[in-house]
Amino acid sequence: MQGWSKCRIELPETVVMEILSKLPVRSLTRFRCVCKRWCSSFQTSHFSTKHQHNNLKNNNLNLLLKRCHGNTHDDIHYFSALSTEKGQNFLVKENIHLPFFQNCWFAPVVSGPCNGLLCLHDAGKVALWNPSTREFKILPQSSVQRPSSVDSTSFGCLGFGFDSKTDDYKVVRFVTNYFKENEEEGFLPDWNHQVELYSLKNDSWKEISVPEAHPYGSPLFNNYINGFYYWQATGDSDYRILSFDMANENFATLPLPKFGGSLAQYYLQLLDFNGLLGAIVYPREGTEKSFDLWVMNGSWTRQFSIESVSGVERPLGFWKNGELFLEGSNHELVLFDPATRELKNLGIHAYQNTMQLIPYVESLVPINGRSEHEEHIIRQPAGRY
Repeated sequence: MQGWSKCRIELPETVVMEILSKLPVRSLTRFRCVCKRWCSSFQTSHFSTKHQHNNLKNNNLNLLLKRCHGNTHDDIHYFSALSTEKGQNFLVKENIHLPFFQNCWFAPVVSGPCNGLLCLHDAGKVALWNPSTREFKILPQSSVQRPSSVDSTSFGCLGFGFDSKTDDYKVVRFVTNYFKENEEEGFLPDWNHQVELYSLKNDSWKEISVPEAHPYGSPLFNNYINGFYYWQATGDSDYRILSFDMANENFATLPLPKFGGSLAQYYLQLLDFNGLLGAIVYPREGTEKSFDLWVMNGSWTRQFSIESVSGVERPLGFWKNGELFLEGSNHELVLFDPATRELKNLGIHAYQNTMQLIPYVESLVPINGRSEHEEHIIRQPAGRY
């Protein structure tokens, strides 16, 4: 038709990057081949930070569920990716097998997420994983020297976080050395502790000072909060909270909240609650539970209580509007809405106490690893397990 002509509109580069930073990782992965400029831009720290900020601002959370169907060495722990789309009721989209950990009795413990990255570990095996870009990195063995006369070494609690000063991701790990008896050397302690720190930038471990308090247990929630990692710990005569500053690489301690009971009667689990250190407290006995949430903001204050929820065992995490994921007494995943007190069974089961729920935002952060395909990680559609 006369009067019509082709028109090409050129958008400013800043506007293009702003639009792209709001897209999911899957789309950005495809768009890398559009032009070299886009490909290189997606790999910059500025773009990945902008992309993550947009996901956080819009509360675009993804969900992974770690679980197992039995309690023998042949029963493999795996991850299930759950749908977070409205109306899909957290259906399992796919199941993810990690062969690197399949011979580990206790399965990988998950630390994080930190900027969309997960740290997985079991005994001496440690790996970083970006489930969004599907990049997986097996960390090198530690080169930290052990004391002489060491008979065996065990690897304990681990923390994972981000050092904003150096733009580096770090892993801090506690090690226990056990000594063999040697009469010629005289009296030796049965064991001692070491602490080692891994830097992703340097791709190496180093030894750091051992704190006075010693951490214990495995985290149920994300214990990394704004540059610090937190553990429950024991001191000389009491229980406390141990923190590690990822930037300054030093430890400090905090008191537990005074919740009116003892740790013999109640579980206490640390967690990130809206960017503050939180602690959720609930009774060890019974299947009718009450949950108290305490928050540290200069001092501990009780944020709220959820009273008398029947048929549940333990909390698994909060969702977007304050709903609480719980493990039911029949070891199914349930969602509790405190406003309506509705308890919804989501139809997902696992062996007792093997479920761990991991909400995370998509991330473009590179970890200098290899693709899931190269590490033989298997993603299978739901229904294959």
